[in-house]
Amino acid sequence: MADMPLPQSITLHGASRVLELGYADGAVHRLPFELLRVYSPSAEVQGHGPGQEVLQTGKRDVTIVNLEPVGNYALKPFFSDGHESGLYTWTYLYEMGSKQEALWADYLARLAAAGVDRDTPMPGKASGGSCGTGGGCGSSSAEAPAASGGGCGSGSCGCGA
Repeated sequence: MADMPLPQSITLHGASRVLELGYADGAVHRLPFELLRVYSPSAEVQGHGPGQEVLQTGKRDVTIVNLEPVGNYALKPFFSDGHESGLYTWTYLYEMGSKQEALWADYLARLAAAGVDRDTPMPGKASGGSCGTGGGCGSSSAEAPAASGGGCGSGSCGCGA
């Protein structure tokens, strides 16, 4: 992909909990760890199809404890809450940075519609069990937004199958 925006610099700012990506055209995207976590491209967050997204809560203070490159196309962050199954492609990261305000507004609107806030703990996390890593599959379907009625909590996960 010749058009793929490749970052020229990648900096983790632990104290401010921000991933900073610098691009050759001078663009700099500062992505908060919380935003990266709640919009993880993983099946645990996105579900396995339209309408199966799982609203993430309680992620305000999440940190990235490790960050690994994946080939020449993505980053794999390891979050302090145990989530590590999302592969963030260069394109996905660039789009997140470009659409950050709209993503935040959408996230806050979905929280309000669900009657929760950013600090509400995720239900059913104590028992573990996730799509590949230990956090979402097999958990209560109460994790999914009311409109979806599905997602990993519905028993339809099939992670790794």
